[in-house]
Amino acid sequence: MKSKPGRPAVLMDVAVLAGVSTMTVSRVLNTPDLVRAETRARVLAAVRELDYRPNQAARQLVTGRSGVLGVVSIDTTLYGPASTLYCIEQAARHAGYNVSIASLSSLNRRSMEEGVQRLRTQAVDGVIIVAPHESAADGLRHLPPEMPVVAVDAGDDIPVPVAKVDQQAGAARVTRHLLSLGHHSVWHVAGPADWLDANGRIEGWRGVLESAGRPVPEVLRGDWSSRSGYQLGRRLATDPDVTAVFVANDQMALGVLRALREAGRRVPEDVSVAGFDDIPESAYFWPPLTTVRQDFGEVGRHAFHMLLDRMAGAEPEARRLVEPELVVRESTGAAPPRQTA
Repeated sequence: MKSKPGRPAVLMDVAVLAGVSTMTVSRVLNTPDLVRAETRARVLAAVRELDYRPNQAARQLVTGRSGVLGVVSIDTTLYGPASTLYCIEQAARHAGYNVSIASLSSLNRRSMEEGVQRLRTQAVDGVIIVAPHESAADGLRHLPPEMPVVAVDAGDDIPVPVAKVDQQAGAARVTRHLLSLGHHSVWHVAGPADWLDANGRIEGWRGVLESAGRPVPEVLRGDWSSRSGYQLGRRLATDPDVTAVFVANDQMALGVLRALREAGRRVPEDVSVAGFDDIPESAYFWPPLTTVRQDFGEVGRHAFHMLLDRMAGAEPEARRLVEPELVVRESTGAAPPRQTA
């Protein structure tokens, strides 16, 4: 059943198309976790087919909620935070919520409080904070207690629920992969020191090397950019002992690949290189890049449903970790024979 030409779809149209009651449609749009997954999927499919738009004013009168969620995020175009923000928006909008975003230049206590206050003036029902920096921890400890809040990519020592990718597991996986190819050790080009993801990847990398009794090289710090990867790659290219490099993101790995090529070091015959993120371009690097894929969609869905729990007065689990996936391509291969004096 389609809505009549010339008029927008109403709640009854969705209910008839989905084969449920109008009360069930209302529950899916307002408290989706209380509805069975199969029924919820049917209702949301009908919503999309009819291009149904909930009447926010009517919903607020019935539920006491605005139907708007707030998201506080650092203002960046970096692949990880930008993808996380997009997936949170998608999860919310598919459930019938609008999203208001407060983009901040930094995530310290003052800026975070200002961002949350800005969203509170818009009567948001709850807030998701994308907090990948060490500096965000203090701000997360001083949020209004009455505001339902969930964090994404935050540390473990904060008093709000957190959804994030297991960075240590991803780094450990790629480091074990490189050791399995016969490399004696693995060098690491890390991200900035104040990024939680960068430090989690260092911990995963170092833990595998220490457990295997292998040398742990000095960490080289980049700034997530291809330029910094290139500059550090030039240093690595001069060391004949370097046969495997794990780079903390794919953009820096691109710079490392160029530096090695310019120095005459072949990848992967002389040096294996692996990245992290699996950006869309990584399969088209030369050679195609072995990397770690993060499921940002799953993180966004976890964060959204954790926030729904908090808005309903329930306490979600404190941490939800999403397992990353190792994607093996042609940039990693068997270690070359070790040189002997």
